[in-house]
Amino acid sequence: MSMATQNRRAGTIYFKVDGYQYDAKGDFTYNLGNPKREGIIGADGIHGFKETPQLPYIEGKLTDKADLDLDRLTLLDDVTVTLELANGKVITGANMWYAADGNGSTGEAELDVRFEGKTKLEEI
Repeated sequence: MSMATQNRRAGTIYFKVDGYQYDAKGDFTYNLGNPKREGIIGADGIHGFKETPQLPYIEGKLTDKADLDLDRLTLLDDVTVTLELANGKVITGANMWYAADGNGSTGEAELDVRFEGKTKLEEI
């Protein structure tokens, strides 16, 4: 890790779909898709836990621009999505699809994006 990023934890991010970089805005959230664990509690105490699947996703907001094809964006399927974090990690999802409502706002030219997939995201 370079000296410039040893202590940086948050800030600049890069959001890409099939290698094309979009204008990322604000906070992005993601879920790797590991199973969710929930405790099983009986009348006599804790019995253990159950696991249920979770949907892997990456979501956030983009800034709209003149050459951004909104129709194409909302129909994307079977794409690779990457989120490069300020701390040096890269979150990658393969075979993902666009899953947001397609909402945008004019106040700051924001677009909501969400990509989901069937397979666990990778943390590099």
